Amino acid sequence: MEKIEEKQFEKTNWIKELVNAEQKVEDTGMIDLNPHVDQQRVLAHETLQYLLNLKVEFYDASNIYNELKTSPLGRVKVYGVAHTHADFMLFRNGYKMLFTLKAPGLISIRMNFIGANMIPTPGTMEQNQNSTKVMEEVLLEAQLGPFNEVTWTYQSRAFNTMNLVRHYLSLFLRESIGQ
Repeated sequence: MEKIEEKQFEKTNWIKELVNAEQKVEDTGMIDLNPHVDQQRVLAHETLQYLLNLKVEFYDASNIYNELKTSPLGRVKVYGVAHTHADFMLFRNGYKMLFTLKAPGLISIRMNFIGANMIPTPGTMEQNQNSTKVMEEVLLEAQLGPFNEVTWTYQSRAFNTMNLVRHYLSLFLRESIGQ
């Protein structure tokens, strides 16, 4: 039901923005002819929306993991982070994986360990160049296409959100196993 309401909001929100922009012209008599500002607004809005979508997907996947886990130890928690209402982190056994809005069109993913031992455990830094290095920041970048369509990319390549969730939740679970 929530996804239907979100789709309905997306269908009507741009029309509401047109009405508001027209009302502003009527009230002030000034027309904004700068398309760059509109593109920045699109990127800012789409970045927040995508981050909120990621938060929901990670929350859902974490809940399924927690429900299937027989022990209450080592469950994954999803917390909001103070930077924006969309920023969030996964937390388990002193490890946290942060998903934050770095700039319009740019989302940062970082993993940290909170504990007495700040030295990464063996195996946290992958040898394969194509794999993610645990302690390095990873950036997801929005590319603006025709008609202000936004495509999310990693290293300039489009990806499927569910594959991203599977990859990063699996990585987080492997690295945060209780010692």
